[in-house]
Amino acid sequence: MINNDYLINNNDLILITGANGFIGSKVVELLCEYGFNNLRCFVRPSGNLTKLKKIITKNKEKSIEIFKGNLLDPDDCNLASKDVKVVYHIAAGVEKSFAGCYLNSVVTTKNLLEAIVHEKKIIRFVNVSSFAVYSNMKIRRGGLLDENCVLETNFVERNEAYAYGKANQDKILLEYNKKYQIPYVIVRPGVVFGPERENISVRIGVDTFGIFMHLGGGNRIPYTYVDNCAEAMILSGLVKGIDGETFNIVDDDLPKSKYFLKQYKKRYRKFKTIKVPYRLFYIFCSLWENYSKKTKGQLPPVFNRRKCSAYWKGNKYSNQKLKKILGWKPRIGMKEALDQYFQSLVNKK
Repeated sequence: MINNDYLINNNDLILITGANGFIGSKVVELLCEYGFNNLRCFVRPSGNLTKLKKIITKNKEKSIEIFKGNLLDPDDCNLASKDVKVVYHIAAGVEKSFAGCYLNSVVTTKNLLEAIVHEKKIIRFVNVSSFAVYSNMKIRRGGLLDENCVLETNFVERNEAYAYGKANQDKILLEYNKKYQIPYVIVRPGVVFGPERENISVRIGVDTFGIFMHLGGGNRIPYTYVDNCAEAMILSGLVKGIDGETFNIVDDDLPKSKYFLKQYKKRYRKFKTIKVPYRLFYIFCSLWENYSKKTKGQLPPVFNRRKCSAYWKGNKYSNQKLKKILGWKPRIGMKEALDQYFQSLVNKK
């Protein structure tokens, strides 16, 4: 699948951080399928390498290096970045604390960017961000959320450490681009799903109080199947003339929340749920938020209006920019993706 219009040839070195993760391992697999022969897979020393080793065994003719290191270590970043032409930066902090997410999303990215600045060979830096960095507070219910929407600025109020880390990761990249002209593309996946990922997205509901509360039953969930998501990421690192662009990644034919939940219970696991109207839950979140402020955080602001709006208000989503500029289309349709997903859960039992 090597294309003459791509930025690099099939023997140029590509670095993938978080290469042994759910998305990262699929990116490695598809890069091999695309015909790229020189991959460096940055993984934590304690990481599970089962998937990566299977990919390496299947592609023995290729040079696939497993680089064990820590992105918090500048020396590891320097070594990992040597001779690299394209970076897919997928690794991120998923800690619950703001400090932890900042450390493992922002500081790690800064270290990697510093290494790239000194190496001076980078052609494209693909930064994997998230849908979570957007704010839809000023978008009406059912309105379009796309790449032009405003970003969230009140992550502490929203109690979203992961989104805070991702937003500041994007910010540090833009700063390095302005200062050192690092060529970049930002991708923001929606809800990535795929084989064996059992947890139901928070966009469908929460089970905080011992029973699953189904929220926003008619909402479309911004799903992207892991194969489709990985291919969009790959193309964002290869296509010429798109430096500085941002792409949201969602699939076609997005399922409604109530449809997905019904299928989950029917095809995999039955459990009790209760449907909660959005407006009622929004009032609940407002009361919780106010009480948390009055008690100066004695009751953590787990529920608040900004988070309620972001996850359960209900919006439309678009992948038209992906299709028009990158020439991307889902390699696996939603019906087939859901079939594969539920079958993987059944097989896991």
